[in-house]
Formats: sequence, structure tokens, C-alpha cells
Amino acid sequence: MEIILQIALLIIGFVLLIKGADWLVDGASSVASNFKVSKLLIGLTIVAFGTGAPELAVSFSSLLNGSTDILVGNVVGSNIINVLLLIGIAAVIRPIKVKKDTVSKELPLLLLISTALIVLLMDVNLAEAVINTFSRADAIICLLFFCIFLYYLLSLARKNKKEARKIEKPKYKLGKSFWFVLIGLVGVVGGSELVVSSASFIASSVGISERVISLTIIALGTSLPELVTTVMAAKKGESDLLVGNIVGSNIFNICIVLALPVVFSGSITPNNFEVIDLGMLLLSSFLICFLARRDHNITRTEGILMLVIFLLYYGYVVYGVFA
Repeated sequence: MEIILQIALLIIGFVLLIKGADWLVDGASSVASNFKVSKLLIGLTIVAFGTGAPELAVSFSSLLNGSTDILVGNVVGSNIINVLLLIGIAAVIRPIKVKKDTVSKELPLLLLISTALIVLLMDVNLAEAVINTFSRADAIICLLFFCIFLYYLLSLARKNKKEARKIEKPKYKLGKSFWFVLIGLVGVVGGSELVVSSASFIASSVGISERVISLTIIALGTSLPELVTTVMAAKKGESDLLVGNIVGSNIFNICIVLALPVVFSGSITPNNFEVIDLGMLLLSSFLICFLARRDHNITRTEGILMLVIFLLYYGYVVYGVFA
């Protein structure tokens, strides 16, 4: 009877996610047009931080329960999924046009922050320590990176305000646009919580390790808002919103979702993570920078390449459960 209830909640969660993401994309695009700022900026802020709320909730919850592997796996897994799976799917739906500023500024910043996280998490390999730890000092470094990102966003907002370029007519008035954003965020966050809690309940009963659960069920579940928002944005041709959402979400995941709880709680010690997990995080960040830099486009073929890499890695992760 409990399983049937969890399946029902899972279905309800997916419905909330899909409809909520649709409203969120429409509302965010309309907000951008009303304020005469770029959709990239809205994607980097409102959409990215809003869809990152499930990861943040999972992070605090996992720390309270002493599940540090879930905390780290949620961030590492979500960031890998955001790039390889989400950008891959979006590019297959419709080739993604990436703006010059995104290629030269936002994507390199994401690669820098991802590389910094890997360095901070590899104490055994780089500092000859006995165990890998992520300390409060490491977390503060990540927060400082986030301050740099916020400063860049403020500069971007000022630049957009000064530019007298033509902005398309907003789909809705400002008040209605905000309502769509709010309702959309409630839908994607609430739906994600239902999906994650239901899926985690079913998976944990099988006896899977925290590393595997966090990299698969939890990471996929908390990335559902980004997934559905990305698909909707791709169908609507909102490339700026799409790319901004992914870049902003990944930076938010590292600098806030992982770092903020550790600042309050102190050091954590991930126990079961492998070098390949961090290597895939670095590869995914490097891959999107490389592909976008070539001609400012991510084609369908490159999207398929991302999906193949995603399937190979997660095939390895799942294989470890049964090996």
C-alpha cells in the first residue's frame, strides 16, 4: 500500500514539474522584457536560483542526518547531469546558440569554480592527507567565488540598462509575469520534492549506497526542475534562458548548495567518492566551454556526444551496484 502511495506522489510530482516549468519559462521571459534586461541575466538569477532550491533543501537535510555523501553527491551529480544530460537533450531538440559574452565570461567562470571544487575535495591526492575533507575554510572560498559571480551579475545588469537596444514586447504585464514566475517556482520545487522523496523511499529499500543514490536518484530528482525548464526553453527557442539557467544553477550548486551548509556545520568528510566522479564534473564543465567556443553553437551531433558520455558514466555508476 505504501509503494502505491509513493508511485501516486511520484506522478503528481512530475505533473507539477512539467506545468510549473512551463509557467516559469514564460514568466521569466516576460519579466526580462518588462525590465528591458537580457533573458540570459534572468536565467542566471531568478530561474537558476529558483530551480536550485531543491538541491539546497536536500543539502541541509542530508547534513542534519549525517549523510555527507548525499550532500556532495547531490552537487557533483546534479552538475554533471545539468551539462551532459540537459544541454545534450536541449541541443538534440534544437541547436543551441551561445552568446559571445557567455562563451568568454560565464562558461570560463563555471570551469574555474568547478576546478576549484575538485582541488578542494582531493586532499588525499594533492596534499597527501589521510582523508578527503571539505572544511569551513574551503566553503568560505566557494562563497567568495559566488561573490565574484554576483558582482559580475550586477555589472551585467548595469550594462543591459545602459544599452539602448530593442527588447521584444513582454508577453504579460509585470504583475502577471511575477505571478507566473512564483507559481512556476512553487510547481517545480514542490514537484521535485515529491519526486525525490518518493524515489528515495523506493531506492533506499533496496539497500543502495549513499554515493549511488546521491549520484543517481537524488541528483536526477533535484535536477528535474532544470531538466523540465531546459526542455521547455529549448522548445520555445529560449537559448539565453536555457544556457543561463544551467550555468547559474551549477555555480549556485557549488558555491551555495554545497558551501553554505558547511559554513554553518563545519567540515564534512565524503567517504565513498571516486576520482572518476570528480573527473566527470571537470570534463562536463570543460566540454561545454570547448564546444561553445568553437563556433558559438552546440549542434545536435554535439548534443548526442554529451548524451553518450552521460550514459557511459552512469552505466559505470550503476554497474558498480551489481558488480
